[in-house]
Amino acid sequence: MAHRQPFFSIIVPTYNRPQQLAACLQSLYRMDYPRDRYEVIVVDDGGPASTGNESALFRDGFDLTLVTQSHAGPGAARNTGAARARGDFLAFTGDDCTPASDWLQALAARCAKAPNCAHGGKIANALTHNAYSVATHLLVDYMYSYYNADPDRARFFTPNNLVLPTQFFHQVGGFDPSFVSGAGEDRDFCDRWLRRGYCMVYAPEVVVYHAHALTLRTFWRLHCNYGRGSRRYRVKCAQRKGTDMELEPLRFYINLLRYPFSRPRLRKKLRLVGLLGVAQAANAAGFFRRPIEGRARYVERGESLRW
Repeated sequence: MAHRQPFFSIIVPTYNRPQQLAACLQSLYRMDYPRDRYEVIVVDDGGPASTGNESALFRDGFDLTLVTQSHAGPGAARNTGAARARGDFLAFTGDDCTPASDWLQALAARCAKAPNCAHGGKIANALTHNAYSVATHLLVDYMYSYYNADPDRARFFTPNNLVLPTQFFHQVGGFDPSFVSGAGEDRDFCDRWLRRGYCMVYAPEVVVYHAHALTLRTFWRLHCNYGRGSRRYRVKCAQRKGTDMELEPLRFYINLLRYPFSRPRLRKKLRLVGLLGVAQAANAAGFFRRPIEGRARYVERGESLRW
């Protein structure tokens, strides 16, 4: 008797990006995986552009649910989707992402080996002509190499290529909805996941393609936003530990600027080093900016990497 494939609930939060969402849903429609073994839950986070037309195009092709909520941020949207999920595993991706056709097959193989772990896959840049997108993805690659040097003892994943057991997600408490700007909630979730005693495994063969066009202005704003999210994460992490807020050692930032030279196929390395320096300046500006009282302004116009 053949082994039954696990049932996945794919959660896609979206905000005001109907065209990108349509491309994402098209890739999920083409999954090389039994269609009765996965569902897709799209959570519209109160964006001004309706996602109903894009979702309607695929409803007859596979199990697709559209949920709408008031504007609350991507973490809250993921939690909303997870609350409606029926799957054994939650698979998170973004509305500007197109998973590879073997995405679920590769995830199923990983989950069969380690069903109680969170698995994070590779985020591939789909816009190799956009220097700002290349630099941003280079930063993510560096963080994966730093935090996930031992793939079986990984420490950080972004939520646009992440799968984990549904039951454990709820036990951890989901994503912290106070991270309304789409930055830092992934690191916070990973920290709480590990503190609960659960494992994380990096799976580079599980690939999602990310298409996030950036300009100099949106690049700066994006990394300022990361800095604000990083500060919030570090404050919360310090509170959980009962210690002072901690930063990465100086060598982390020095090695970041050296990282492009370790990638032999990468072109225009000096330009990318400069952009990484700009990204870190923006990150510092966001990190040390005086916190705004009340609800943080949500980053709009698709400027968050993990949307």
